[in-house]
Amino acid sequence: MPPEHPAGPLSDIRVVEMGQLIAGPFCGQLLGDMGADVVKVESPGAGDPMRLWGETNADGASLTWPVIARNKKSMTLNLRVEAGQRVARRLLDQSDILIENFRPGTLERWNLSPERLWETNPGLIIVRVTGFGQTGPYAPHAGYGSIGEAMGGLRYVTGEPDRPPSRVGVSIGDSLAATYAALGALAALNARRTTGRGQVVDSAIYEAVLAMMEGSLTEWDAVRHQRERSGAVLPNIAPSNVFPTADGNSILIAANQDTVFRRLADVMGRPELATDRRYATHHARGERQQELDDLIAAWSVRYDAADLLALLHEGGVPAGRVYRAEDMFADEHFAARSSIVRARNSRGHEFAMQNVAPRLSDTPGSVRWAGPELGEHTDEVLTGLGYDTADLEQLRRDAVIQ
Repeated sequence: MPPEHPAGPLSDIRVVEMGQLIAGPFCGQLLGDMGADVVKVESPGAGDPMRLWGETNADGASLTWPVIARNKKSMTLNLRVEAGQRVARRLLDQSDILIENFRPGTLERWNLSPERLWETNPGLIIVRVTGFGQTGPYAPHAGYGSIGEAMGGLRYVTGEPDRPPSRVGVSIGDSLAATYAALGALAALNARRTTGRGQVVDSAIYEAVLAMMEGSLTEWDAVRHQRERSGAVLPNIAPSNVFPTADGNSILIAANQDTVFRRLADVMGRPELATDRRYATHHARGERQQELDDLIAAWSVRYDAADLLALLHEGGVPAGRVYRAEDMFADEHFAARSSIVRARNSRGHEFAMQNVAPRLSDTPGSVRWAGPELGEHTDEVLTGLGYDTADLEQLRRDAVIQ
């Protein structure tokens, strides 16, 4: 590991990642960002399909792979054969966390059930990420992130009110389930300090999405209120919208709190708005949401975006541009906080990507390298487990490793 990178708060933790695509691997990315030794187990041949997904560079290589597989070691292992399962158990005997996002029952078919693994490593934490969880009537069903987003309620409230449900532009369901899985893994690690034992962390995509749905269940149960699609705004939260500028840009202004709205009224040169009974309270502004947005838009469109932002920031009003990737590269705040970093892979190729979040003051995480080549660390990992050159050759002849 390059000396300029700190060890990270999880540097004494070994994680074995057996998942693929996003729901499991993003959990591994989060733990690896914080310094964990993450060993990604991939099938010989193609490996994780994420190696081929998304936009590609001139060489045809995925530009998503360097991010989601960063800070990980890649080894190949055929888990469908007994010899591969023996290697996996040997690896897991010396590990702290296992991450997998196969259908429920897959580990059991591979002789890698929690009960079997706990026989030789009772402290192993087993993180299982699936569409519907490990129990219940839907557990055996295939479940991608998009299905979890729909079932968890997010899809229904996303989009314009006069159109069918939409989706956000990233795989948010998978990523939410993986984030909750990482949180669960850390909680289980802390519990192990007391009990000495590992446990199963069961993260279902639909439940991770459901956890983000604020008071929607409570509202329906109490008063039969169903939240509907509302486009760029949240109903009765005003002003909080994107407003036009003279140079054809748009600025998001969030001034729905009473004190902040007073500051916005001052910036607009309309202090009387803050005491006008039509706009003076949160409830009143919510009732006249469109009327108030139109009034602010008529004011904002008189200014270029940079000038408008300067006015709003000087007046203490939360506001910002709607960024694209190119805007982030040009922004001084992103640069000052190193929000974008560059990482190299073993071939020397460099990739820009988002930095680690959150930031720890004393033991920060870091991006140490970009996603590895398929099986790049197979020999390193197996040698560390006690396999010698003859063992590795035999495993290759038997197609257990690549």
